[in-house]
Amino acid sequence: MKLRTMLYASLFAAIMGALGFFPPIVTPFTPVPITAQTLGLMLAGSILGAKRGGLSMLLFVLLIAIGVPLLSGGRGGLGVFFGPSGGYIMSYPIAAFIIGFLVERFWKNLKLWHYLAFNFIGGVVFVYACGITYLSFVTDTPWPAAAVAALVYIPGDVAKIVIASILAQQLNRVYPLMHKNRSIDYQKAA
Repeated sequence: MKLRTMLYASLFAAIMGALGFFPPIVTPFTPVPITAQTLGLMLAGSILGAKRGGLSMLLFVLLIAIGVPLLSGGRGGLGVFFGPSGGYIMSYPIAAFIIGFLVERFWKNLKLWHYLAFNFIGGVVFVYACGITYLSFVTDTPWPAAAVAALVYIPGDVAKIVIASILAQQLNRVYPLMHKNRSIDYQKAA
C-alpha cells in the first residue's frame, strides 16, 4: 500500500472522528441518533474515490471495533455493532466505495448533479437499506415500521448531500486527490 493512500485513509478516518464531536440528536421515533458522520463518508467517497474512500471508512470502523470512542456521543467498542446503529456503521466502507466508484466512473463529465446523485445512492439509499434492515432485525421491529421511523433522518441527510457534493466538486476541481489520469476508464475497459 502506498504511503499517500495510507495518509488519505487516515485523514478521512480522522475527519469522521472529528464529525463525532457533534453531539448526537436523539429522537423518540428511533433508537439510532442523528449524527453528522454520514457527511464524512460522503466526502471520503466523493473526494478519495472507491479504493481510498472505502479504505478510510474501513479504518474508521476498525478503530471503533477496537474501542476508540469515535462515534458521536463518545461511543466505541464491539458493542455498538450489536446495537441498533450497527447496520448503519458497518455499511460505511461499502457506501464510500460505491460513491467513489460512481465518481471515478463519470470523472471526465462530473457535474454537481452527479455528486448529488452519487451521494444519495451511496450515502442514503445504501446506508438506509443496511441500517434499517439491521435495526429491524436487532429490535425485532417490522421492516416497514423501521423504515418509516428512519424518515426522521431525511432533512439532515439532504443537507449533508448538498454540503458534501459542493465541497467535493470544488476540491476535485482545484486539487483532485483522484488524479484524472489514474481514475479508471470504464468505457475503454468495456
